[in-house]
Amino acid sequence: MKEVRYFYTPEPMSGVLPDDEAAHALRVLRLTEGDEIFLMDGCGTFYRAEITEATKKQCGYRIVQTMPQKPQWKGHLHLAMGPTKNMDRTEWVAEKATEIGFDELSFLDCQFSERRVIKDERIGKILVSAMKQSRKAFLPRLNSLMPFCDFIKQPFAGQKFICHCYDDHLPLLQNQLTPEEDVVVMIGPEGDFSIEEVRAAENAGFQSVSLGRSRLRTETAALVAVHLMQLAHAITLTSNP
Repeated sequence: MKEVRYFYTPEPMSGVLPDDEAAHALRVLRLTEGDEIFLMDGCGTFYRAEITEATKKQCGYRIVQTMPQKPQWKGHLHLAMGPTKNMDRTEWVAEKATEIGFDELSFLDCQFSERRVIKDERIGKILVSAMKQSRKAFLPRLNSLMPFCDFIKQPFAGQKFICHCYDDHLPLLQNQLTPEEDVVVMIGPEGDFSIEEVRAAENAGFQSVSLGRSRLRTETAALVAVHLMQLAHAITLTSNP
């Protein structure tokens, strides 16, 4: 049985794979005319297609079947985090959060941030790769690094949370999440948010919450937050009788 090959194309009706996907299909996988491939547009639809042209310059295809996909969770799940000093750890979050499932990723420039530069293009490629690997139908939205004070001033629908370690008696995030509601969760950089940032967020309508008794690294806290959002909002799979 042949392995199913998935490729990302934001414009599936163009009939040709993007250059990087074409290179992978033709040079790495050595696919050729007549081979079956599956496409994903990142907006909720898969496509079954057949390769019709395999040259050094491009990979053309013909769509055989359009397969709209149902959402796997309810509401809009948004993670905002201060990037880690070690960029590998931030990239790990982007990859694993996409595998788990969420809708939007923002980066925060905070008072205690040790990294103030993010390469959006690289993170974007990681999101695409993780989407393909985990067979997700929707590509998470990626936002450029933004000052903390500007981020909290934005209008957000649904629930808004900020996780920090200044109070040992905060309610747990998992107990505050309301299924079906949109939600945004902020995770601070190494060194946490400053107390001034926490107060500013609370004044902007964010609720302070905890992720538990353990003191977590930034990347661990970010992934825990995504997992908790996913568990609270996941659509239960039911089998036909």
